[in-house]
Amino acid sequence: MAETEQTEKIKNPVQSAERIFSVMETLAQTGPVGLVELSGMLGLHKSTVHRLLLSLTCMGYVQQDEETSKYMLTFKLVELSEKILAKVDILTVVHPYITRLANDCNETVHFVQRRGTEVFYLDKVAPLKPQESAIRMASQVGLARPLYCSGVGKSILAEMSEEEVRYIWDHSEIEKKTEHTIVTLDELLKELQIVKEKGYALDNEENELGVRCIAVCVPDHRGRPMNAFSISAPVGRMTDERINELAVQILRTKEEIQLRLGQA
Repeated sequence: MAETEQTEKIKNPVQSAERIFSVMETLAQTGPVGLVELSGMLGLHKSTVHRLLLSLTCMGYVQQDEETSKYMLTFKLVELSEKILAKVDILTVVHPYITRLANDCNETVHFVQRRGTEVFYLDKVAPLKPQESAIRMASQVGLARPLYCSGVGKSILAEMSEEEVRYIWDHSEIEKKTEHTIVTLDELLKELQIVKEKGYALDNEENELGVRCIAVCVPDHRGRPMNAFSISAPVGRMTDERINELAVQILRTKEEIQLRLGQA
């Protein structure tokens, strides 16, 4: 008998936790629902479900509609997830993925974050076995570049509304950095439409002669287009055919990062 009681003491807390989370997960899927219906969905007695709902209500995770008597989740879970995601160090999460990407494609990979009308280079990963090249890229961690004339910048802009893009354009110092730099808003808007269709952006020597980049945007935990990463290489290695190959790799890496961040 003593052994049975001890076993119950061990099992009950786990069972209660499982049931509480089952209630919450079910409410998340169904929306407002009545006690009887919820009991049927969970396969639990009405009194058991009622007790669980009372507990969740006391803790602020569930509320009952006064008119319909139906139960629903509050936004407390959302608040918790916001706090958790806000603590996520994006660089710690992303670095292993872009390191692998750099070594897989044998090219340099950059990670940036938007700040106002510019992007700041937060991480730069060179492959373990870099290819020989006469080009030495001017990029470095801490460097700032305008959004409008970089692959990473255009990948971020493509996730914004046209109104936001116009605002950023109007508040940027437009400069023809190379003969390939986009210097009109109409041309930029056309380019961003192509980015939306393909899922990635290109920098065709627009910021630095001799260097071509392919880039993708990674939204932050609130879905805002704040981060991006790119593969950069000398134009001699970045043919259109190579770009198509790298597009598969960079889009796959983006998907993996988003899964890791819970964005899928």
